[in-house]
Amino acid sequence: MDDQRVWAFEESLWTADRERYAALTDDDILMVLPQPPYVFSGKQAVDAVADTPRWEQVEFSEQQVMRPQEGLIVIGYHVSAERGEERYEAHCTSTLRRREHDDWQVVQHQQTPPLAMPTKA
Repeated sequence: MDDQRVWAFEESLWTADRERYAALTDDDILMVLPQPPYVFSGKQAVDAVADTPRWEQVEFSEQQVMRPQEGLIVIGYHVSAERGEERYEAHCTSTLRRREHDDWQVVQHQQTPPLAMPTKA
């Protein structure tokens, strides 16, 4: 999968409906999300994300793509997402595994929102 398709695939995970999201994620996915219980796996991971309203607009920056071996793609990026008045930012990683020709699924995803810097009094 070329880089342009990688990013279109990742964007669809942020904006697609529950069915598409579930189809693009592996049954044994592992996720780390900024909400309790923080570490999710399998169906629990899919449900944690798929049951939230989809983002209307997403923008990626700081994008990196690595291909450590045949059939495995690891990406890192910063996302800015919006839906209505709600805004969200995070640094993310995802790992995609090819199941067969042109059939990819996410096996790992992680989101780390920027840390609030302490203010001095």
